[in-house]
Amino acid sequence: MIAWFGVALIGVALLSAVLCLVAAMRRRTPDDFTMGATVLVALMLLAQVVISIVQPLAGNPARGDPLEFWMYLIVALLLPLGAGFWALIDRSRWANLVLAVVHLSVAVMTYRMFVIWG
Repeated sequence: MIAWFGVALIGVALLSAVLCLVAAMRRRTPDDFTMGATVLVALMLLAQVVISIVQPLAGNPARGDPLEFWMYLIVALLLPLGAGFWALIDRSRWANLVLAVVHLSVAVMTYRMFVIWG
C-alpha cells in the first residue's frame, strides 16, 4: 500500500462524508455532488485494488495477514457501489445520510488496511 495514496483516500472519504452529511442536514436529495463524491471514492478504491496487486510484485508485501487486508479492501469497494446504487433508487434525503455513513466507514476501513499493510 502506498502511504500517500492511503492518506489521500482517507482524506477524500472524510471530505465526502462531510459533504453528504451537510446535504442530508439541508434535507436535499442525492445530487451530482454527493453521487460524484461516491464515484470518486469508488474509483480511488479501485485504484487501491490495482496498487495492492502490483505492490507485492514490486517488493512491498503486506506485513499483516493478506487475507484480512483483501477482505477489508473488497468490502470497502462494495460499500460505495452498493450505497450509490441504493441512492439512485431511493431519492430521499436519507440516501445522503447513508452515503455519509458509507464514506466514514470507508475512511476507517482504509486506515485499518494501512495498519495491516505495514
